[in-house]
Amino acid sequence: MSKIKVKLIKGLAGKLNKNKKIIKALGLKKIGDEKIFEKNDAIMGMIKKVSFMLEVNEMK
Repeated sequence: MSKIKVKLIKGLAGKLNKNKKIIKALGLKKIGDEKIFEKNDAIMGMIKKVSFMLEVNEMK
């Protein structure tokens, strides 16, 4: 499977509680935090919900 790098680019202040929970579930805490995930449906669903707050790059 391919991997994706996810970076938090917007803060959590003033965001909906469900969006904050999704960001927390991804393991991101503050602006600039990055994580690498295996690409699967569960992760892609979470990323799609909060895509306006994230920068997503595919890795080889």
